[in-house]
Amino acid sequence: MTEFNTIQTIKRRFFAMRNGIVADTLRRAGSPFKIIFGLNMPQITEIASDTTPDPDLARQLWANSSTRESMLMAPMIMPADAISVEESMEWIEKSPSSEVTDVLCHRLLRHHPMSYEMACRMSLSDSDMQRYGAMRLLWHHLTQHPDAIKIIAQSELNRNCMLTHQPAIQIIEELDFMAE
Repeated sequence: MTEFNTIQTIKRRFFAMRNGIVADTLRRAGSPFKIIFGLNMPQITEIASDTTPDPDLARQLWANSSTRESMLMAPMIMPADAISVEESMEWIEKSPSSEVTDVLCHRLLRHHPMSYEMACRMSLSDSDMQRYGAMRLLWHHLTQHPDAIKIIAQSELNRNCMLTHQPAIQIIEELDFMAE
């Protein structure tokens, strides 16, 4: 009987759940990945939940930047206390899409003990993707730092960046709603 290592087992599960219609739709929409299995988030989450959290495995999956599902699963199995601020910011900088950054922020970085500080640092970056990540992380800190976050979001709106425009508007609208 053939034994498979953890990465091979994960890739075999991706392959078994592949969805050509979703994959083709993502390709037509401009997804930057060479390999797209077409899994939806619940499927990737299911595979991640069957995988023991492991920083080394997460880094191996993240390094497999040609495969959409690998990059989406990596943050799901990386323990928040096992990734430094510098590595977190590097992951966001190397994120090839807003989809990956959303998962990275929601599933991992918002749980990092330095997430607010990280978001504030990234909000000053020249990188659109880092500022997008900042907007996504700041969302989780609205109640703790409303005034500072509103200033950051307004500053981001003034940049007229297509990638960050909508999340910055959402932050401002939510803060205005909370202030009513």
